[in-house]
Amino acid sequence: MKKNENQQGLGIFEKYLTLWVIICMALGILIGKFLPIVPDTLSQFEYYNVSIPTAILIWLMIFPMMLKIDFGSIVNVSKKPKGLIVTCVTNWLIKPFPMYGIAAFFFYVVFKSWIPLDLAKEYVAGAVILGAAPCTAMVFVWSHLTKGDAAYTLVQVAVNDLIILVLFAPIVALLLGVDNVVVPMATLVLSTILFVVVPLLLGVITRILIIKNKGLDYFENVFLKKFDSVTIIGLLLTLVIIFSFQGEKILANPLHILLIAVPLTIQTLLIFTIAYTWSKLWKLPHDLASPAGMIGASNFFELAVAVSISLFGLQSGATLATVVGVLVEVPVMLLLVKVSNNTKKWFMQSPANLTHIGGE
Repeated sequence: MKKNENQQGLGIFEKYLTLWVIICMALGILIGKFLPIVPDTLSQFEYYNVSIPTAILIWLMIFPMMLKIDFGSIVNVSKKPKGLIVTCVTNWLIKPFPMYGIAAFFFYVVFKSWIPLDLAKEYVAGAVILGAAPCTAMVFVWSHLTKGDAAYTLVQVAVNDLIILVLFAPIVALLLGVDNVVVPMATLVLSTILFVVVPLLLGVITRILIIKNKGLDYFENVFLKKFDSVTIIGLLLTLVIIFSFQGEKILANPLHILLIAVPLTIQTLLIFTIAYTWSKLWKLPHDLASPAGMIGASNFFELAVAVSISLFGLQSGATLATVVGVLVEVPVMLLLVKVSNNTKKWFMQSPANLTHIGGE
């Protein structure tokens, strides 16, 4: 596999993502307070409760990720099935359920005195949406920083994307239903189609056409680089819009940002521990164990933000919770990268990485 953008370390945007998020939060809050005409104007451009400007920005976030996925890599998964089993079971049979339990415990019990019940339900809903959307993009960075098997990480992400198409909507509906949160299934399914299926298909078709006409080297080293900062810029502009709508709520409850971060951080550490320990017990090499832990611990927060906006709106507590997920992800994941690198000696080393995945 040629060295491409997926294998790079953290760029300037990714490395300081938490700082950029804080700046965008502040900018959005200031716009909402002193230039209320901006959110008022944007709110007029909606279709079935979906903000058109926000939807466009979310597409800018998600499409470049989908370009990187090579589904041809899946054909070689039988060579090392254990790592993929750890990833899939952790992501889809384990992760969403403790996320609901941890969030419900903190928002309904521990933080009961600070958060009204109706708002607590919205925060739980946002946490559930995050928990049902395991990472598909930043995991390439985390894998690289821990010297993970880049080709196998690609397999894990490709399979994960296919599972999202089938299980994301039902799991979200199931867990929100436990809280008696009314979920319009049509909107949830439509959100999955708009923000996963369509960009995924466009990404696959674009990848095939570019490689066919220009070659793999051009695709990886020229075409993909055109999108270097598109995802992060789209994310940051989306956050400005979200916080311009959320400003009044945040100024009234600034402590809530910190309170939301607590269960999200605990969940991240728990899921990494489960996958990483399972990999150790199953005698997986470190270059498979680390990505298996990272992909479950981190979140597809772009999808979570998009779906939350579609279901509950820009001003909802659920959307605020998904945005806090963006805020805490990078520092927590960098901590887990350090843990993984410091415990590498606990694992056997891979005799040989998967090579020539997807014809590379």
